[in-house]
Amino acid sequence: MCGRFTQTSDAATLAQRFRAVVARGPAVEPRYNIAPTDFVPVVVLSSAQERFLAQFRWGLLPAWARSLKDRPQPINAKAETLAASGMFRRLLPAQRCLVLADSFFEWTGPKSARRPMRICLRSRAPFAFAGLWDAWQDPEKGDAPALRSCTIVTVAANSLVAPLHDRMPAILRPDDEERWLDPALREPANLAPLLRPYDARELETYPVSEQVNSVRCQGPECIAPRSPVGDG
Repeated sequence: MCGRFTQTSDAATLAQRFRAVVARGPAVEPRYNIAPTDFVPVVVLSSAQERFLAQFRWGLLPAWARSLKDRPQPINAKAETLAASGMFRRLLPAQRCLVLADSFFEWTGPKSARRPMRICLRSRAPFAFAGLWDAWQDPEKGDAPALRSCTIVTVAANSLVAPLHDRMPAILRPDDEERWLDPALREPANLAPLLRPYDARELETYPVSEQVNSVRCQGPECIAPRSPVGDG
């Protein structure tokens, strides 16, 4: 599961890290509490095999949807069922993307007192989730730009995340990012090895303020460490 995440680098930093050209459109800015339906930074390949840094809406609206209100609009896609899913199997061969992030949130504790935890690389560096994307054209506005949206692939949780949730986003190792985008790789059997739990030894988790529970809270306070007890 991945229901909230962060991306706190600027466009220039992301473009350099992921070797991408910044596409035209709204500026990519640091975000501390990304939620479903927000626009998120992604890297996709152009027809000329050039990497572009763009922003797609999080929550996949398939090309065949009749309207913007059609459901479901999944924010996550299970790695184990991509090849069999009616929603995702047509996207897997050629509509893959990198969804850029530097942490994600999970919650712990009883339902009456859930506490948010941040999971990030020990280096605090940006990374990429494996993603799928699609483009939807409003049938009533045929001349309007297509809405591009995405979903984040998830895998079984590693030993660090498992106490919080049984699933985690598929974080790609840097060497695998290029393979995930490679249009020559189309067969599910060749893509499946890229989708595995990230090494728990390279990640860390720590408690953050309950302010992150509200999507209206969008500042650095969302990722500031706090003591396990109290709001300090």
